Amino acid sequence: MGLFNRKAATPTTAVATSVDPALAALTGEYTIDPAHTSIGFTVRHAMVTNVRGTFGEHEGSLSLNGAEPAASKAVIDVKIGSIDTGIADRDGHLRSGDFFDAEQFPLMTFRSTHAEQLGGEQYRVTGDLTIKDVTRPLAIDLEFNGAAQDVYGNERIGFEGSAEILRSEWGLTWNAALETGGVMVSDKVKLNFDISAIKNA
Repeated sequence: MGLFNRKAATPTTAVATSVDPALAALTGEYTIDPAHTSIGFTVRHAMVTNVRGTFGEHEGSLSLNGAEPAASKAVIDVKIGSIDTGIADRDGHLRSGDFFDAEQFPLMTFRSTHAEQLGGEQYRVTGDLTIKDVTRPLAIDLEFNGAAQDVYGNERIGFEGSAEILRSEWGLTWNAALETGGVMVSDKVKLNFDISAIKNA
């Protein structure tokens, strides 16, 4: 890995106890391709619209084991300083101590602890999400988008999905009251994942 000069900890578990044969055939070690992966969020602003953002720098790995699904693993590290909502002043505020405090807590991490197949191509991966040194469980619903060999001969797999969190549970509590009632930023945040991973040689 090495993008952030930090070795990712080994997570503990993962993909479902009942695995579709097509997915089982994909047993192996994969590296998430940051150039073709998007990790972002959507949050309600001023009670009337949504603000969307992404994290431009991240890395991760998947270890899929079709014969023993419980041995599968997932790791994702996200660099908080790479947050991008399209407005520089807003991004600076999000990096500040009011929100993520990116200087003191530069990474957001996810480590899988369990997963299950919900039916068809739908999966739910549960793990530990850490933000600002606060670790809490998170369930991510994912759809397996398939596997293919790209033009460079890489074996790729893809997943997309989402999860919802209450940011206050991770210490992200800044807000401002509106004169018309309500608050500037909702507590509920939707996390969005569109993941492309390449099988290691």
